[in-house]
Amino acid sequence: MGQKDSARNQASAGERASVQKLRQRPHAQVLIIGGGINGVGTFRDLALQGVDVALVERGDYCQGASGASSHMIHGGIRYLENGEFRLVQESVVERNRLLRIAPHYVKPLQTTIPIFSTFSGVLAAPLRFLTHKQQGKPKERGAFLIKLGLSMYDFFSRDGGTVPRHQFRGRKAALAELPRLHPGIKYTATYFDASVHNPERLTLDVLQDGEKAGAAGPSDARASNYLSLVSVRDSAGPGHAGSAVQLRDELTGELFDFTADVIVNTTGAWVDLTNQAMGAASSFMGGTKGSHIVLDHPELLAACNGREIFFEHTDGRIVLIYPMGDRVLVGTTDVDADMAEDAVCTESEIDYFFDLIGHVFPDISVDRGQIVYSFSGVRPLPKHDATQPGFVSRDYRIERRAGNATGAAAGSSAGAVVLSLVGGKWTTFRALAEHLSNDVLAELGMERKVSTGKLAIGGGAGFPDSEDGVQRWIKAHMANGRDADRTAGLLTRYGTRAEEVISFLDAAPGSEPDRLLHSTRELSVRELEFMARNEQIGHLIDVLVRRTSLAFRGLVTGELLNEVAGILAGPLGWDAATRTSEISHAQEVLKRFHGVQVHSLVA
Repeated sequence: MGQKDSARNQASAGERASVQKLRQRPHAQVLIIGGGINGVGTFRDLALQGVDVALVERGDYCQGASGASSHMIHGGIRYLENGEFRLVQESVVERNRLLRIAPHYVKPLQTTIPIFSTFSGVLAAPLRFLTHKQQGKPKERGAFLIKLGLSMYDFFSRDGGTVPRHQFRGRKAALAELPRLHPGIKYTATYFDASVHNPERLTLDVLQDGEKAGAAGPSDARASNYLSLVSVRDSAGPGHAGSAVQLRDELTGELFDFTADVIVNTTGAWVDLTNQAMGAASSFMGGTKGSHIVLDHPELLAACNGREIFFEHTDGRIVLIYPMGDRVLVGTTDVDADMAEDAVCTESEIDYFFDLIGHVFPDISVDRGQIVYSFSGVRPLPKHDATQPGFVSRDYRIERRAGNATGAAAGSSAGAVVLSLVGGKWTTFRALAEHLSNDVLAELGMERKVSTGKLAIGGGAGFPDSEDGVQRWIKAHMANGRDADRTAGLLTRYGTRAEEVISFLDAAPGSEPDRLLHSTRELSVRELEFMARNEQIGHLIDVLVRRTSLAFRGLVTGELLNEVAGILAGPLGWDAATRTSEISHAQEVLKRFHGVQVHSLVA
């Protein structure tokens, strides 16, 4: 994603520890290619089973579609119309489960649907259900259809659910709750799903759980970002039957071979291209692009009254307006993706977003100056031919290819088995990883030892279950000049893993205490050093976009770029030229992929 143009001068710091672990033992029972949430979830699950597993990601973890989501953990009410009942049931079960096992990042989300008619769409719905196509001009779904869908949704949520059932409001009561809504509404329907405000950090938690499980067990689970699969090699490693793939360190350009008995391809929309690089071209994928914008718009934020507004736009597309902290997320589009082009939010998509805001909040004006961030990703959907993007299944399947799939001679059993993941969505990553891991275990002749169904994820372990509990935690961890706001920020960013971070912050060498950055009160010098040592920082942009939410909220300045780059230079071994290159690279990524212009400070 545009990160190959950055300087690679990190050799002065020595080879990265994550790469060293792979080079020193260049074989694993399983090699996972792709570090989005599904690949990382599978890595964790396999490590917990005692499997010798390795994972490589060509960019940063959660950089692709996993990092370009709508930040929702949801059952997918609209999938009912596609007849995907199994997926909806699995999704609501997993939503409820993530609320319990990842409470530091996954929170209940009150959602309201504005409704403009009573019976509209009743005749068109059966045709959409049967054909997965829009028949003629879109007809907005009325109260009858929405009531039917939400009743089914509640039914699927009945086992183990922790969220209230849906409620309907008439026009008067609806406008009393949300007075800025379009005055022409007839009803609103309100129900609960869940949100994930830090998908990138949740992915990192899952990854670190896998690494710790491997370190504590018989295997040594290891993973590295900025490590790409280049090609397949004819010769396998000594003593191993698996085929060798050639890996390239994207930060140094160094190449080395790695062998595995099973290769798991979880590269999302790039699955076919990854298979092609392994000598077995496929045509499984047909991803669609989804874009979002983030607004600094207090008026729109207040109009949402703390809830997501989720509705059908005039073109039949399901869209959302979603308050996140002091910002508002607006999305999403659903158009066929051209894999030869960068996934970026276009001007026409921005016009579309402004139009959909006006559809439900007609007296609230929005302009481009209020956009602080935009992002876009390609959904890993299956090839769908003539099916319209909005009707393409969000379910997943696993494609298996044996032996010669990685370049071994035809008819030979020497090549590794390749399992390719087609599809998959954020909400079901844990269940999907369990399914994929079971297939891998079957290939290896092993049995499952541990279920992840009730296993807390990362900083969700022991996370306070009430606001009073949160306040007690904060009070107990204030020390060394760290005030309540700073301590609360650490708990929000890391969950209960903040205790490990705080121990590092408070163990500053010598007599010099930790200090907050001049450019932001949300980070300190020691916290950046902790990230550099423990979170596989490859580029400056990783901190701004995926280790924190500073870019998402439009808080990146030239001063921040200079200060963070200067602090990271020590632990990452960046010289002056590399620091300058990293700042330029961050500016380029922010402008090219996120529509954010950050000017450098004059030296």
